[in-house]
Amino acid sequence: MNFNTGDTGFMLVSASLVMLMTPGLAFFYGGLVGRKNVLAVMMQSFASLCITTVIWYVCGYSLCFSGGEGGFIGDFSKAFMWGVTAATPCAVSPTIPEFVFASYQMMFAIITPALITGAFANRVTFKAYLLFLITWLFLVYFPFVHMIWGNGYLAKLGVLDFAGGIVVHNIAGMAALASVLFVGSRSVKEPLPHSIPLVALGTGLLWFGWYGFNAGSQLKVDGITAQAFLNTDVAASFAGVAWLLVAWVFEGKPKFLGLLTGSVAGLATITPAAGFVTLNAAVVIGTVSGVVCYFAVYLKNYLKLDDALDVWGVHGVGGMIGVVMLGIFASKAVNPAGADGLLYGNSSFFTTQLMAILVSSIYAFVFTYLMLIVINKVTPVKIQEAEEKTGLDEALHGEQAYEAM
Repeated sequence: MNFNTGDTGFMLVSASLVMLMTPGLAFFYGGLVGRKNVLAVMMQSFASLCITTVIWYVCGYSLCFSGGEGGFIGDFSKAFMWGVTAATPCAVSPTIPEFVFASYQMMFAIITPALITGAFANRVTFKAYLLFLITWLFLVYFPFVHMIWGNGYLAKLGVLDFAGGIVVHNIAGMAALASVLFVGSRSVKEPLPHSIPLVALGTGLLWFGWYGFNAGSQLKVDGITAQAFLNTDVAASFAGVAWLLVAWVFEGKPKFLGLLTGSVAGLATITPAAGFVTLNAAVVIGTVSGVVCYFAVYLKNYLKLDDALDVWGVHGVGGMIGVVMLGIFASKAVNPAGADGLLYGNSSFFTTQLMAILVSSIYAFVFTYLMLIVINKVTPVKIQEAEEKTGLDEALHGEQAYEAM
């Protein structure tokens, strides 16, 4: 079959951009933790890069995107990429090979569980993390990919999620909250962050990769691709400015870390809506994201929840806001394959989006918590206090990011 070379080339670049987000996340989290735990948190991201790829090839792609129409999970008919060749067209976008689509979706599967690691930074054994990574993919991530993007149950109900507000950010954020409540607080709290320049590097890589994350979700090159691209940048920028200004008012100084965190919150929030809303709606979504996510982090601190790197406040709340705002601002004038939202008189779509975010939040939280209970019976989830004092880099991996001071 003759594929569209422009679409295929663009999607290969988009897949590469999304892959780059995982190292970007490693730098982002690595800069936010203390000096003794840099390698441990970075290794968790890179471990997901390798292990998730193996699982995706063996059966993950099949469970997400084969069989199970209208259901909760797919089947094993494409396990080991059975029946898929370089000439097989993608079912949802026939202008590109299915191999390209599978590669692109694999990058989403890699980064989603890696997002959760920031919540329990400095506290979890590597063995427990590996069990968590594998179990969470099968019991939480794969079902939601199938239900929304694999023509499953939620898709049949009319739920929309352009690039992962539910599938990536909300379920990861709620899993982070469950993890924090299960694991508890750190015994040793190092001065954080240890390197804001590393956080800035990570933010830049994430922002760069997010263009592939959002614009690539159109799966071809057209006007909607351009809309999603620009919406992504605008929402991130407005969110960064909003967070900076709110923090300046409440904390007395304009902080670089706030600007960076706000931008990431805006990126997470626009994700589900990027290809379904106007540019003006992206401005509103980004601004609301910067303000609401700031106060979500404030609430977390007030409640003394030790979400070390604010995964719930940024990704969980950001994804939630984005899905709700999509229910308000979605417009068929932007994307005929989408829906009209509440602003355009469609209250039923808004209700559907609210239902989806409620179901996904409860499911991800409960299943994550139950998973951790089971894993803790197999191997201890939380490290010993002595190991925490030593630092996970040395205690768990026998390595150090920096020479002893």
